[in-house]
Amino acid sequence: MKITYHGQSTIIIETNGKALIIDPFISGNEAAKVSVEDIKADAVLLTHAHADHILDAAPISKANNAPVVSNPELAAYMSWKGVENTIGMNIGGTLDLEFAKAKMTHAFHSSGIIDEENKNILYGGMPSGFIVEAEGKTILHAGDTGLFGDMKMIGDRHDIDIAFVPIGDHYTMGPEDAVQAAEWYQAKLIIPIHYNTFPVIVQDGNAFVKALEERGLKGKVLEIGESVEL
Repeated sequence: MKITYHGQSTIIIETNGKALIIDPFISGNEAAKVSVEDIKADAVLLTHAHADHILDAAPISKANNAPVVSNPELAAYMSWKGVENTIGMNIGGTLDLEFAKAKMTHAFHSSGIIDEENKNILYGGMPSGFIVEAEGKTILHAGDTGLFGDMKMIGDRHDIDIAFVPIGDHYTMGPEDAVQAAEWYQAKLIIPIHYNTFPVIVQDGNAFVKALEERGLKGKVLEIGESVEL
């Protein structure tokens, strides 16, 4: 299994000869090392409806004939954007993609699509995270979220190999709360995401990893375009 970080909250998991991408935000990220056209994916998973998580979902889906998996409201929106294959699911549910299983978990955040021109906000359904299981490994993508107590329950119920957690603050948890989340998740490896893309969420990933180590936890900063293998 190979997992590649593409900035903000975008990761690609390659497993069993297939690939899935979570929260594709590439064309809008100046620091991205790939183009949307470079992405090969067999499924597109979306945690919530904000632009920095769904911007490139439709073009990637169309180019790869890959289903978009999200909450039902966001799935409907993506179908209006020309995505022919959408799969709406909800928190607590598990989807068998054949090459991997994806379970939708809680996240505490907002979720909406802002139409600046018409001054309208479209409801984007409940925000979420995903637990992806394949090859006997468990990967958690926490989504955009603040700290909440049921993170401990998620950690108690799942043997998590890698947890991707937001540390940017302002819109999500900051580093201090993310360290607490990491303690509750009990993952073998913690990787920070959702930081340094915009000035308001600039954080020191290495300082976060050091704080994890002081708690006896293992962390790793992935540079944009860098991969880890399990």
